[in-house]
Amino acid sequence: MVKIFAKTVLAVFTAVVAAGSLTSCDKVSATGILVGGTGVDDRVEMSYKYVQDGLIYGVEGDASQEESYSFIVGADSHIADDTGRLEEMFDIGIEHGDMFYAHLGDLADTKAEYYINTKKCVDKAKKKFVMEYFTQSPEDDDVWVSKYEQDYSEKYDDIVFPFFPVVGNHDITHNGWALFSTIFKSSFYDFDIQVSEDGTVDHFIFLDSANGTFGRKQIELIEEGVADPDKKTRNVFVFTHTNFFRPSTTQFASTYPREELYYMLNKFERWNCTFVFMGHVHKWDDRMFSNVHYLTLDSMGERNSPNPGKYLVRVTCHKNGKVDYEQVMMNYVKK
Repeated sequence: MVKIFAKTVLAVFTAVVAAGSLTSCDKVSATGILVGGTGVDDRVEMSYKYVQDGLIYGVEGDASQEESYSFIVGADSHIADDTGRLEEMFDIGIEHGDMFYAHLGDLADTKAEYYINTKKCVDKAKKKFVMEYFTQSPEDDDVWVSKYEQDYSEKYDDIVFPFFPVVGNHDITHNGWALFSTIFKSSFYDFDIQVSEDGTVDHFIFLDSANGTFGRKQIELIEEGVADPDKKTRNVFVFTHTNFFRPSTTQFASTYPREELYYMLNKFERWNCTFVFMGHVHKWDDRMFSNVHYLTLDSMGERNSPNPGKYLVRVTCHKNGKVDYEQVMMNYVKK
């Protein structure tokens, strides 16, 4: 596996994303779990406004010269006082050279101090990321030069740490959206990674399902072209929170309206999705449906999964177009 570097160019996302869920938590009331503080249309409208105003940034990936690239996915951290597992996820991704890190909702448990802890964890990981991939300019201590592309440099504050969370139901209860959006801005977005010199891309779509529905506005934007049929697309990857399939009879089923569920499953097939990643139920599930690979990840949160385990997924996209994945071990336990 070639260790590649994600060029942190301030590329505006062309869409916006999130995810939702229904899961147990001793920090949230039953009403808070079942009724989010915001509706999906409100979140998507807000997210799209951020995009239109040029306030949403992300990494611009170019893997066209590489043999392969990878990204790592986790879910349902439910951060409270302990950020050890999220920190471990970042350390694993930085050490391996993954292009970006995605999280499938329920990042923190809707208290201001929990989001402060989360923000500190992300900021700490960004410092590690910058030290790994950049070096300070000898002319200006505030300018950092890429170790891999010497003609690329940024000020520290402008370097974008490649962490892409979708929003979950615990992220929006008890006015949690105000906390989530202050740090991560949007709940619905997409971006491309170029994989060949002819402009062929792998496409990454992040969708807001935190209320168990995609809502009117998001469906309208999907219809307007989140997946461009005229673009040369090799793989399409979708990230969201609420699960589409029930892992077992003892697990929650998805809460989507039936017509919307069928609509989205059909969309994923028409988009030729390679993988759809979900969380929400804290239970691993791996299945194929209509030629689309669906993975539901277990909770990586230390409180929900106190023992070491394979809670992360690393996806590797090879130069020849083949895509494979592996479950990745997490060893952190609270001391």
